[in-house]
Amino acid sequence: MDTDRTSDPILELDGVVAGYGRMTILNGTTFRVPRGAITTVIGPNGAGKSTVFKTVFGLLAARSGIIRFEGRDITNWSPRRVLEAGICYVPQGRNIFPELSVRHNIELGGVAAGSGITDLPARIKAALDRFPVLRRKADRQASTLSGGEQKQLEIVRGLLLDPKLVLIDEPSIGLSPLMVQETFSILTELRDRGVSVLMVEQNARSALEMSDYGIVLELGQTRMVDTAAAILADRRVGQLFLGGALEDVKGSLSSQA
Repeated sequence: MDTDRTSDPILELDGVVAGYGRMTILNGTTFRVPRGAITTVIGPNGAGKSTVFKTVFGLLAARSGIIRFEGRDITNWSPRRVLEAGICYVPQGRNIFPELSVRHNIELGGVAAGSGITDLPARIKAALDRFPVLRRKADRQASTLSGGEQKQLEIVRGLLLDPKLVLIDEPSIGLSPLMVQETFSILTELRDRGVSVLMVEQNARSALEMSDYGIVLELGQTRMVDTAAAILADRRVGQLFLGGALEDVKGSLSSQA
């Protein structure tokens, strides 16, 4: 791996345990997210991918372990405090106010910061200038947007706080191939502007092909952390996501953990 980036990670999980009720999903999850890069988390259903995001963002309590952001312990901080620290979370599915206009949906992104944003109108204008489709439809109801446009709206709303790290969960769900590529291009643009991106994506191959790094989770534990190219070239990962025997791959990954 690129030791220059990994020696100064923007986010670290160290032995994190978390779950729902009596069910434990993260079983000592440990990994580092490089600064200024796109990192994709992959793994079979139930691996804990989305649970990682909810725990980092404070929506789910960590039972043990440490979460660090820029070297600072943020374990079990409230979502508001995590957001103010510089982490934006774009959850899976559609999370907009369909009856409100596009502009009003974006404005609500600034409400999350309370009085922390003094130049909200200027930020909204800059955001709309970067997304011409949304600018043209700024006064329309959000429900009239296509699935891809709604995902852009969610991303724009999160970017109003000028985050250092974007957590984005399954950005391609329900999108056409063209809109998937457009969404990935937006994430690449963010990376090129210095924003770190941590992504969970069902289309593992496409996500890894546009990522710098990858993390493989299985049963709430980290099985591999490497460059995206190295993970794509790994035979076991290829079997897991390209129709190989799942149990064989799980056994192979578990044996090296």
